Amino acid sequence: MDPLDPALLDRAAELLAQADGLIVAAGAGMGVDSGLPDFRGDAGFWRAYPALGRARMSFTSVASPATFARDPALAWGFYGHRLALYRATLPHEGFALLKTWGARMPHGCQVFTSNVDGQFQRAGFDEQCIHECHGSIHHLQCLEPCMQAIWPADDFVPDIDADACRLRNAAPACPHCGGLARPNILMFGDWGWVEQRSARQAARLQAWLARPRRPLVIELGAGTAVPSVRHFSQQVVQAGGRLLRINPREWQVAGPLDVGLAAGALAGLRAIAARMAGQT
Repeated sequence: MDPLDPALLDRAAELLAQADGLIVAAGAGMGVDSGLPDFRGDAGFWRAYPALGRARMSFTSVASPATFARDPALAWGFYGHRLALYRATLPHEGFALLKTWGARMPHGCQVFTSNVDGQFQRAGFDEQCIHECHGSIHHLQCLEPCMQAIWPADDFVPDIDADACRLRNAAPACPHCGGLARPNILMFGDWGWVEQRSARQAARLQAWLARPRRPLVIELGAGTAVPSVRHFSQQVVQAGGRLLRINPREWQVAGPLDVGLAAGALAGLRAIAARMAGQT
């Protein structure tokens, strides 16, 4: 069957109609349709950051506490550029579709995402209904850390030399010890991530999951390379929920009652919305 066959879209619409609670499970592919870069593989990463490509630095080596300790201007050049980019990016139409569908359900909508970009908050999703399992670039912590403190990054405006991927202005400092601050993001080789904020989000989501009897997970742009989102989706399915997976490359689903669509996030959501509109 064609992965975007009308019969599959009808099944996707049926899953939405029978659900009494919606969980949006989003990976990196969710932001691509908003114009955010895809870091899949060194080639994609180096296209987004040519200076790091010239230095043959991989995403995993730059996105680490060790780089903040060794070369703060480079580490903040990378993360400061991302922070400015995410602040300037408008969420695509698919966010609004998901928000509308969730609002119609008795138990509403929750979000589980491995993305650190804050796009769900910017799209108007309730902050109390979002679990960012890898943290958020919009919050900071001490690099050490000197204490288990997390604070907003609102006052930090990075000035980036894009050609060199380096921070030109002063890096943010910890207000408690004066040392270097870093994003409150789970990085590679990271033993100093302050996870309290994410842990509180996880607790709220787990409490909510006990309420709906027919939860539906719409999983978007979540691959198998970093499987955090996929593992969460599977947990919901094993507990009796249903899965609607939208992914251009890894769209297959295991359960006969679940649906997989081979499409990007926005294209898949639009196709479902159009099919639902045609049924009314």
